Amino acid sequence: MGGDVGDGAGAQDGARGGTLYVVATPIGNLGDVTLRALDVLRAVPLIAAEDTRITRRLLDRYQVATRTVSYHARSGPARERELLAHLEGGADLALVTDAGTPVISDPGEGLVAAWAAVRGTVVPIPGASSVLAALAGSGVAGPRWSFEGFLPRSGRERRERLARIAADERGTVLFESPGRTAATLADLAAVCGPERAGAVCRELTKLHEQIVRGPLADLAAAAKSGTIPARGEVVIVVGWDGHAATPADREQGEAALDDARAAVERLVADGVARGDAARRVSAETGIPRRALYAAPGTGRP
Repeated sequence: MGGDVGDGAGAQDGARGGTLYVVATPIGNLGDVTLRALDVLRAVPLIAAEDTRITRRLLDRYQVATRTVSYHARSGPARERELLAHLEGGADLALVTDAGTPVISDPGEGLVAAWAAVRGTVVPIPGASSVLAALAGSGVAGPRWSFEGFLPRSGRERRERLARIAADERGTVLFESPGRTAATLADLAAVCGPERAGAVCRELTKLHEQIVRGPLADLAAAAKSGTIPARGEVVIVVGWDGHAATPADREQGEAALDDARAAVERLVADGVARGDAARRVSAETGIPRRALYAAPGTGRP
């Protein structure tokens, strides 16, 4: 096929082998698949899917009989070599993930990079996007925004990423697992300010879609109480802020956090249980209790 599927899929100069189509699939509602995506999925001889069972639901819905093979984050190098050999032999390949666009916080980067590196043709087939759906539905992102994907779970790298979000006047889009949504919202409220606007977009395009907007502190409280259920796929939008924290603001906030943690340590040294000490200092300073469990300079709970 060599890049002949659909309009606008011309090959690069000097391109070799088959065409790798990076195909976006629905993020929940199967009706959101594009006509061009279906054309490609029907025409290619092979589909590399993150989970063939999930992809088969989409293919069966639209009577697509193309053969599938698994290709996911835990696939070994042998599977990637097989797919590259398939392309080298002149056959086209469609790459899909369970939902959304491959490579965007999903598997596929290695295969796309490897095929592009040998001047293979890579053609994106755009479609449904949880990032764009959240931006459109939140109403708080502003005219410019950044995408952070999933934050690190803990430690210095997480603190640094949070600080950069707080300092950025642009909106920010994050992915989060449902079980960690409340904790991440509490951290965002602590570093960005409790009144900074935000939105939690849950189960986008699905039956139980929910978009909750409000100050970050209120969203954190709603997630903690269960008003925002800890279920489903979650996208967090941190709102645009024309008065984002300056480096001096961040330094002052970090100093206040260090002082509060030191106060916790003094209480612990006097025999107060760490949980009780954190609660006392949190009540006095307004700093979230979970942020005070770490000893000064460690970042460890």
